[in-house]
Amino acid sequence: MASSTSTTSSTLNAFLCNSRTSSSRRCFTRPVTSSPSNARTTSMRRRSSSLKTPICAVHGEKSALQYRKLGDSDLQISEITFGTMTFGEQNTEKEAHEMLSYAIERGINALDTAEAYPIPMRKETQGRTDLYIGSWLKSQPRDKVILATKVCGYSERSSYLRDNAKVLRVDAANIKESVEKSLKRLGTDYIDLLQIHWPDRYVALFGEFSYDPSKWRPSVPIVEQLKALQELIDEGKVRYIGVSNETSYGVMEFVHAAKVEGLPKIVSIQNNYSMLFRCRFEVDLVEVCHPNNCNIGLLAYSPLGGGSLSGKYLDINSEAARKGRLNLFPGYMERYNISIAKEATIKYMELAKKHGLTLVQLALGFARDRPFMTSSIIGATSVDQLKEDIDAFVKTERPLPAEVMADVESIFKRYKDPAIL
Repeated sequence: MASSTSTTSSTLNAFLCNSRTSSSRRCFTRPVTSSPSNARTTSMRRRSSSLKTPICAVHGEKSALQYRKLGDSDLQISEITFGTMTFGEQNTEKEAHEMLSYAIERGINALDTAEAYPIPMRKETQGRTDLYIGSWLKSQPRDKVILATKVCGYSERSSYLRDNAKVLRVDAANIKESVEKSLKRLGTDYIDLLQIHWPDRYVALFGEFSYDPSKWRPSVPIVEQLKALQELIDEGKVRYIGVSNETSYGVMEFVHAAKVEGLPKIVSIQNNYSMLFRCRFEVDLVEVCHPNNCNIGLLAYSPLGGGSLSGKYLDINSEAARKGRLNLFPGYMERYNISIAKEATIKYMELAKKHGLTLVQLALGFARDRPFMTSSIIGATSVDQLKEDIDAFVKTERPLPAEVMADVESIFKRYKDPAIL
């Protein structure tokens, strides 16, 4: 099957950037920011005013990428978000800048970072990712980049992120300190999308299969979390808010609390999604997030299954496998190494070859074409990797042919979420 280039014209891009379509929603919506109080400074008022302008991919006017509205926000986000968690661990500042510039030049207008980055989390390297982005951002038009970051959820092991804390919580003090430090590292005065990296309450995470009732613990009320986020929005430091690694219960609680209390509504959810990890989203989150229900935009991380769906780990002796993070950091994302994910990956590799595709083209084309997908978060450790990923979006037939998808579903029926331990 020959690949064909997607033809998303600059006219369409301009339309997406300039249009602000509205429709009735069943869930509560609110303005981007509240009106500044008399006590705020003139500079704060200017910033608050500028945040009402939607961000567009002017860098990529000739890009074949598509742009989509993120939930109830005014953000027109590229279908690829560039993930940066390797900056400062696997990548130098120079390499980071080269990849950031390459991404922006090809139409990607959204960057994903977090206070916890780089990954794996270490006190010695924490914050480097933001610093590398911040130094690059100095030469860029800030209002043309969607900058998304995350505040850590509950953690007993990462107290070094705060000045005086034994346990990380998602309370007002932690959220405020996190944002202030992120803004300083990034060298900006506002964040476009602030997400809660994982919940304050107990949930099954990162390969855990089921909820363990015995692990329930008291948590910071969601209303309290939203009130703290409201203050940051009112101050012009945050434009929109979202969640990550969340469940249907959590999303509905956030939406309900916002509606009842008149607080800001989440516009996005950043969860794991790929051919190896589908069920957690497809079973019921897809219904919750539907535009006609709560209109929450999915930002999917690990669409290549931590690199597994590049096929590089199938030959453990290859140079690519040795340099891959699953081998560089023992125990990291081990769900892709000690499960039957490898067996499923081989099946998908055979399927890709059958249809004249690479495994990367199949995996990213699959994620790209999902009807509930807003943007796929793509990470890379080299410009070559990034180029391959972007090309998979823009040069692979759109949508993937029905016979390809039928074969994907056949494998899925046999290997439902094989990376779950």
